[in-house]
Amino acid sequence: MNHFTITKPSPSMWRVSFDNPPVNVFSSQTIIELRALVDAAEADSDLTVILFESANPEFFCAHWDLTDDTSSLASEPPPVTGQQAFVDVLIRLSKLPVISISSIRGRARGAGSEFLLATDIRFASRERTLIGQFEMTTGLAPGGGSVSRLPRLVGRARALEILAGADDFDGDLAERYGYVNRSLPDAELDAFVDAFAQRVARTDRGAIAELKGWVNEMTLPEDQEFAPQSDAFFTRLMGPKVSGWIGRSFEQGLQQPGDLENHLGARGFDV
Repeated sequence: MNHFTITKPSPSMWRVSFDNPPVNVFSSQTIIELRALVDAAEADSDLTVILFESANPEFFCAHWDLTDDTSSLASEPPPVTGQQAFVDVLIRLSKLPVISISSIRGRARGAGSEFLLATDIRFASRERTLIGQFEMTTGLAPGGGSVSRLPRLVGRARALEILAGADDFDGDLAERYGYVNRSLPDAELDAFVDAFAQRVARTDRGAIAELKGWVNEMTLPEDQEFAPQSDAFFTRLMGPKVSGWIGRSFEQGLQQPGDLENHLGARGFDV
């Protein structure tokens, strides 16, 4: 894999590190690799927990790669759920019969935030986390599932604040809103998350599958909710307003380390 490194501390636990320099953007290649990872996780009868983290302490996953050529997906098998490819793999991730944990250090916006929302449990570095859905700054609503997932986590009013305001949330505020499970001092994050993941890894796979299945029935969005959101997203993405925003943003350093990516939530509307 080019974007993910998988290590297996035990048969029941995987550590997955996302590494796509310079700012960990999500792309078609990421989808292809994540789909392969989900396929393998579904087939591994010993696995009970997957821990996702980033090799870049400044960027967990910046956002979707706005230079991406999606033609590479044409040769891939059709999406299992019938959804758009990115949404499809996130639905499958959320329904895995194992517990998925995100250990968040750095920025996660747009598709990065939507990836986090598709994992089961999210722990964040208090000092080094910034997460949000910046899409409304460009002139379009998010299309990767956050419109359905966020209200179920944080409630209607706070979801609208996060989505319409398009600002960044640090670790403590994200915890207060329910965007993440818990915010911890950065120096304590790794030890806490490792201990929790190893605790879950001791659980029987069948019991985990039963537990998640029951919780999923009460909390996960129905698959049909996602298609209108992703369709509207791609329609607006092709429009002149969004294209203009993208062009100006690349001139100001989008997808490179620097002021714009560091403060995209604060600066997005001013691009």
